Amino acid sequence: MTNPPQDDDQTRETSTINYSLGDIVLYMLKLGAIGFGGPIALVGYMHRDLVEQRQWISESEYAEGLALAQLAPGPLAAQLGIYLSYVHYGILGATVGGIAFILPSFFIVVTLGWVYVQYGGISWMQAVFYGVGASVIGIIANSAYKLTQKMIKGKLVWIIYLISISITVITESEIIWTFLLAGILVLLAEAPPKDWLKNRFKDNQSLSIVPLILLTKTTATVAQDGILWKILLYFSQAGAFVFGSGLAIVPFLYGGVVKDFQWLTDKQFVDAVAVAMITPGPVVITTGFVGYLVAGLSGSVVAALGTFLPCYLLTILPAPYFKKYGKQPGIAAFVKGVTIAATGAITGSVIVLARRSLIDLPTLAIAIISIALLWKFKKKLPEPLLVLGAAIIGLILYPLVQ
Repeated sequence: MTNPPQDDDQTRETSTINYSLGDIVLYMLKLGAIGFGGPIALVGYMHRDLVEQRQWISESEYAEGLALAQLAPGPLAAQLGIYLSYVHYGILGATVGGIAFILPSFFIVVTLGWVYVQYGGISWMQAVFYGVGASVIGIIANSAYKLTQKMIKGKLVWIIYLISISITVITESEIIWTFLLAGILVLLAEAPPKDWLKNRFKDNQSLSIVPLILLTKTTATVAQDGILWKILLYFSQAGAFVFGSGLAIVPFLYGGVVKDFQWLTDKQFVDAVAVAMITPGPVVITTGFVGYLVAGLSGSVVAALGTFLPCYLLTILPAPYFKKYGKQPGIAAFVKGVTIAATGAITGSVIVLARRSLIDLPTLAIAIISIALLWKFKKKLPEPLLVLGAAIIGLILYPLVQ
């Protein structure tokens, strides 16, 4: 195993290896099976369990992993889980730990996909998603609000944010170059290249993020034959643009699977997001459900692989170098700009999806009540419980409105 390089002038707190590879794999498997509450809750569980209680990971190791997960594209909780599995057991640990974290929710969405395909036309299934789809709009709106409060500060930031919202609402999709341009604008404003380019550029391993994104954008345009090949390339591109919250993938997926490829209808897409909300683990596992609807079990496997492969690579490749290079102002500024644009896209997606999911007064009421409950109870109300309540309401109301 290759350990991260040490700075000569800086000591590093390290944890002792008092657990086996099997222990960390079993922990990630359990967390993936019962880890409700979204990315922030999941990273909190990891700190509580692995740092405070079991003391498998030191504070500094956890902090480095969290910083890398926030900096690089990829779902926050999945990347942190991969990094923490990497700390003592290298690439093997990162690989099996990451798979263990993702598998439970993957199996759940595949099962739900099968049920959806087999019984989607039955009234009870339609009734469940009648309520859940409206509740999901409320959940995404609440998340967009919290992200906006946290991220959107400063004149330039507001301009980028509002432009990103406008583009998402007008085009009903994500424009990838908006992300890249936002990153470049913030980089030029906060960390001009003259301050770091001449001495740091050639050494910075983390800048591989940009060529990977450009590569996935380019290769996605050459897939002409074979639905599985198209799914793999498209979802690999999608996985390279999930910064922090898995909800960032929602507007991107909508633009591709609904508008461009027309693999799903508007209703099916909202249902796919709803499925992700009621399952444990990372929100981006919705790609497995989408893949199943498009091409069955093989489509589900390929979509999940494409989504999480960039996350995996962008964790293990820079991991040995992140402590030394990750805090460079140029990289941090670029990712800040991308994250701002992603926040705008999430906010815009609320408007796009709401126009299709809030079809009458009951669904509008469900969405508003969902927002009000999340606002009042904040972290005390688990989102899966809210979605379950919406499903029950849907079962009651749907027959009455038909």
